Amino acid sequence: MQHDFLIIGGGIAGVSAAARLAPLGSVLLLEAEDTLAHHASSRSAALYEPRYGTPAVVELSMASGDYFRSVPGLLTHRGLMLVAREDQRADFDEDVKAMAFDPISPAEAQAIVPILNLEVVKLAGLADHADDIDTDLLLQGFAKEARAHGAAIVTRARATAITRTASGWRVAWAGGEAEAKLLINAAGAWVDEVAKLAGVQPLGFVPHRRSMARIPAPGGLDVSRWPMIFGPGEDWYAKPDAGALIVSPADEDPMEPHDAWADDMVLAEGLARYESFMTEPVTRILANWAGLRTFAPDRVLVIGPDARDPAFFWLGGQGGQGFQSCPGASALVADLIAGRPPALRADLVAALSPVRFG
Repeated sequence: MQHDFLIIGGGIAGVSAAARLAPLGSVLLLEAEDTLAHHASSRSAALYEPRYGTPAVVELSMASGDYFRSVPGLLTHRGLMLVAREDQRADFDEDVKAMAFDPISPAEAQAIVPILNLEVVKLAGLADHADDIDTDLLLQGFAKEARAHGAAIVTRARATAITRTASGWRVAWAGGEAEAKLLINAAGAWVDEVAKLAGVQPLGFVPHRRSMARIPAPGGLDVSRWPMIFGPGEDWYAKPDAGALIVSPADEDPMEPHDAWADDMVLAEGLARYESFMTEPVTRILANWAGLRTFAPDRVLVIGPDARDPAFFWLGGQGGQGFQSCPGASALVADLIAGRPPALRADLVAALSPVRFG
């Protein structure tokens, strides 16, 4: 059987695209691992903060807001706090402007997060426009929608061969083979590897490691209502999660595509940066992990048909904003493939297109 659309990659990008494309024709989605969202999608900080990222990414995230607000339970208020030393004022001022923080006094910040060390924290800002995303609800909602429109989702199906045919593509994996008119490359950190396998010129995507540690709630405090806390220039962050805190050094170390794990030294440095702003020390780590945030050379998502072969469609470079941008991104995928005028501005569509790379 020939499908209309074959999607490689079962992260949030691929699954949301499957949901949008399934009403337009037959969809087959292939995921290399045992479960959907095994790699970057399962290791997300799970925050909807639409002002985070490059201007094009911000606009795409903003365009996703109506979808998030339309699904009951998908968002839960979190908020953001920015804290800095006096010698970090330049980075602090830049973050305040970029992410629309309201400056508050260190004492006001400490009233919200009692463990802030006011001998260190001399600058603080607060923003109300960030929410936790129920990532499982979002992912499963899109998967359910895709299946309801007839999409087939196959796990343990890592593509081993991709061949151009007269009518589209033939993709083989261990135990199976399928053909489709259009190939959608949503392979996350492997997006350029899939392109090479298909004989398509790669665009220069680079995966970057982001490490996380889960620590017990400091001092046994109830952290559930704390905002997500950033260091200036995003050199660390901490976020409440299921009664504990996740702390990240906000590392961005270039890597080859792989099943990432945290580097102990990088994690220790990030925890030390976090700890320097707090009165409660880190006494133990409950768990640690890492994910790969994959960026195009200009750090903007790539959405659209390949400049040389329009039957090969790029959906990559989410760079850590995959969840918060996926409603807008997947809607654009469907609009472009269906030949409909996109809901997004024409210059934003052009900024996201792979054609920008020549």
